[in-house]
Amino acid sequence: MLDGSKPIISENAVYSRQEAAEILGVSLSTLKKLIDEGYLRVSRPLGVRRIFIQGSSILEMLNQTVVERQA
Repeated sequence: MLDGSKPIISENAVYSRQEAAEILGVSLSTLKKLIDEGYLRVSRPLGVRRIFIQGSSILEMLNQTVVERQA
């Protein structure tokens, strides 16, 4: 975010890939890896190119992620 504040992730909101990448502070290619490796659940209706990412999926991934401290 431009003002330096942390984004608020709404559990019931639906985010685009770009929005999710911005919220997580990662590139689109990193977001794709998170999706491909099963860390982030998405939905894609049949016949639609767009991917939908629920806020609850982002929060779930963050809650299950272990932060490694470097010595």
